[in-house]
Amino acid sequence: MRTGWAFRTGLGILCLLVAASMARGAGFALYEGGARGNALGGTLVGRADDPSTLFYDPAGMTQLPGLQVMGGATAIMPKADVVTTYGGAKTRSETETNLFLPPHLYSTYQYTDSIWLGLGVFSRFGLGTEFDPNWPGRYNSYNAVIETLTVNPNVAFKVNDKLSLAGGVSWMYLDLTLEQKIDVSSPSNPDPNTNALDVDQSLTGDSSGYGFNLAAHYKALDSLSLGISYVSRTKQEIKGKADFTKPAAVPAFMFNDTKISGEITLPDMLFCGAVFHLVDRLSLELDGIWTRWSTYDELTMHYRDPTSLGANSITKDKRWNDVWRVQVGVEYKALDWLDLLLGYVHDDSPIPEETADYLLPTNDRQLYSIGCGILLGRWTVDLSYTYLDIESRSVSARPGDGVLDSRFKDSDAHLIGSSLSYKF
Repeated sequence: MRTGWAFRTGLGILCLLVAASMARGAGFALYEGGARGNALGGTLVGRADDPSTLFYDPAGMTQLPGLQVMGGATAIMPKADVVTTYGGAKTRSETETNLFLPPHLYSTYQYTDSIWLGLGVFSRFGLGTEFDPNWPGRYNSYNAVIETLTVNPNVAFKVNDKLSLAGGVSWMYLDLTLEQKIDVSSPSNPDPNTNALDVDQSLTGDSSGYGFNLAAHYKALDSLSLGISYVSRTKQEIKGKADFTKPAAVPAFMFNDTKISGEITLPDMLFCGAVFHLVDRLSLELDGIWTRWSTYDELTMHYRDPTSLGANSITKDKRWNDVWRVQVGVEYKALDWLDLLLGYVHDDSPIPEETADYLLPTNDRQLYSIGCGILLGRWTVDLSYTYLDIESRSVSARPGDGVLDSRFKDSDAHLIGSSLSYKF
């Protein structure tokens, strides 16, 4: 039996890794662990009762008998408008239309009556913000992409009928692209008619880092379950290259391609949740997620050969704040084969006004979700839709950073999730 399980799981892992290599995130922290979780506003920390528990609270694996697998993705379609002011003139710019598809892929296996094994492949962080290369904010950024892929094996131990504990290690791959213009002729004049001496800088690099996670799940009562899960920070040491595209008028000794290196520390996170089974077929969960964004104080890239650049490095000051994300989800088992799901999230922005820029023109967010789970024998199909509404904000000019007086407005995103699960 175990030989057959190992073969099926190994084949499944291979397929999951191939699919997950296409992960691309639209925001910096991604909470889309599965379609059911999306529809419930992410409130699966206390429930922890399907294979996506590996994303939310791996200790919940002990509720899953036998071998279970889940795979899927969330389509994210974001949009943001930025109104910039320079010389008394206002210009409205909109991000380019993009579609991002971070996947979620899981397998859990009951090894003994008290030990469970699990493997998750997902994207916990990602960023993608693209403007027209000649937009007024091009001297700060016109394209920023951070892609991550996490492979996370876990072991869960059932202490007794009430308490379960889990721990795991993670390997995270990160790929980074930062593109901006450099104004050689004047101090970052955003007028598109004055870009004849703009140098196009493209920084690309990648890295891999390691972390760990710990989790617990406790069934306090038949009507109350509690979950808590900690995900460690991950330090990434990025290596890559700086490519420059320059007009003929720029001297040959300036802005030559070179190697780059840098560091970024992705934050640790704490998931807490409590699910209340109110009446037969109806449950409600309340969650909080704390993210230590203060680890992200700056983004610095060092040039190996700075002689032609006039600088040893480029630094983008961040000094982000630690924040909480508050979530509520309601599940109603309408029929034996149909679950109806609702969710709401308030997500505080960690970005202070004094360091806000165009890499991520965002603010506090409200998310409204709806979905369903369809049970078809051993199969389960979960579907979700989320509308993400981003509050407007104003940002004061910082000429040294290429940031103009700006208003971030009319920003939102549509998220459509789907997951397919099977119980062997």
